[in-house]
Amino acid sequence: MTRTDHSVVDLLKAQHDEIRGLFDEVEKSTGTARAEAFDRLRHLLAVHETAEEEVVHPFARRSLDGGGKVIDARLEEENHAKKTLSELERLGTDAPEFAPLFGRFHRDVEEHAEREEREEFPKIAENASAEQLRGMAAAVKAAEATAPTHPHPGTESAARNLAVGPLASVVDRARDAIRKSRG
Repeated sequence: MTRTDHSVVDLLKAQHDEIRGLFDEVEKSTGTARAEAFDRLRHLLAVHETAEEEVVHPFARRSLDGGGKVIDARLEEENHAKKTLSELERLGTDAPEFAPLFGRFHRDVEEHAEREEREEFPKIAENASAEQLRGMAAAVKAAEATAPTHPHPGTESAARNLAVGPLASVVDRARDAIRKSRG
């Protein structure tokens, strides 16, 4: 088992690092390389946020002192991010509006990740048992394996993700496969 298999906090922080790297890759590349990096970033953000919304945020809401307030703020940020990510996807990486919007999006997502790492993750690590941390890591991986691969604003709760997510995931993954087959 890797270190990230032991704790949901370690897993999510590792994913945040991967997301940061993909942001840099998108910003430094052009043409096809930029489009491919953006697709990988879009996919990772979509599945990562879905898993957090289904697994991590509900635990934090229930078990952290003031968890409801913290999670409501994160969900609002996630909804805004999904809307922006949808707009970036609609524009395409070659559009003149892409780079300035992407720069703002990068800053917003970075601030969001920092808030999670500062306000949510340490409290989860303190309040969850080792078994709960491992269980949530496994649940996050399972949720990501079946999560939608494109942003769906308005699905920021576990209940909405579970109601809309399966159909959205099938549609997203079919759309991804069709696009990939077309080259």
